[in-house]
Amino acid sequence: MTKRHVTLPDEMEDGLAEFIAEVDERLSNSGPGNPGKMCEVVEEVLVDLHGDREAYNRWQAGESVSPAERVRLQSYDPCNATLESEYYAEKDEEEFKRSKHLQWLWRQFDATPMADNVAFALRFRAMLADHFFEECGEDCRFFKGITFTYGHNITIGDNAVVHDDVHLDDRGKLTIGDRVSISDDAHIYSHDHDIVDQTEVTNFHTVVEDDVRLTYDSMVKAGVRVGENAVVGAKSIVQKDVPAHHIVAGTPAKSLKIKPGWEAVAEPIEDAGENRKDERKIEDHVPDDLDVFDEFQRDLNPPN
Repeated sequence: MTKRHVTLPDEMEDGLAEFIAEVDERLSNSGPGNPGKMCEVVEEVLVDLHGDREAYNRWQAGESVSPAERVRLQSYDPCNATLESEYYAEKDEEEFKRSKHLQWLWRQFDATPMADNVAFALRFRAMLADHFFEECGEDCRFFKGITFTYGHNITIGDNAVVHDDVHLDDRGKLTIGDRVSISDDAHIYSHDHDIVDQTEVTNFHTVVEDDVRLTYDSMVKAGVRVGENAVVGAKSIVQKDVPAHHIVAGTPAKSLKIKPGWEAVAEPIEDAGENRKDERKIEDHVPDDLDVFDEFQRDLNPPN
């Protein structure tokens, strides 16, 4: 099915193009080695996007603001916020200093009314992705409510589309190919927890190859490779590698058929479903002097 070509009124188009170009330039000039400047840029952009410039100027001028106003205004600065991934011991601290700020801008932009203006929001997020991800291809479309672990461990190809409320876990490493379509509420993981000690985490490299379609509410587990041109059915959980051109579905997902026309080049269905996640395990390096704690404090010794 083809899409309609939709355009905005010229006045709106000119305004959003100018705004996106300005933020793009300011982020480019902040540089990886200058997290303080990045923090400043994110704070000021969010103040204006949320329409809080008047209150912000009063606060900066030393005038009286309520405690609630002060907390709200302080929270535009990503340095005054924490994210769940900030607590992960094995993260790259230098990379995270930058990606945290960009992730905060992405998330807080999604909390504005402008996030529902598709023509604007897709372009704004694509601009952020160029700064945010390890690598982002051309003409990608990112819809509302997408979440990440860090962002800096994601590589995504050209013409990919990620729909509403998708979670892209890059605690390990996540590679997404060209023309991949990820439907609403899908989850792609790159880390897994030990079955006995849930605080023990292993990171993997998860790969979704070119032309894959992950349909509604599907899940790809850590370390899986979904082969090119494959389809994952709605609400399926993929625990093993998916061969190219296969259609898989179920919990756990199994190969049901090969896409019509690709039978001659696809792996036979009876040979599908190999688990090769250990080949994609990532060795993590936690500093020796790290103050590690177990938030659960459970007795992990089995009976007897």
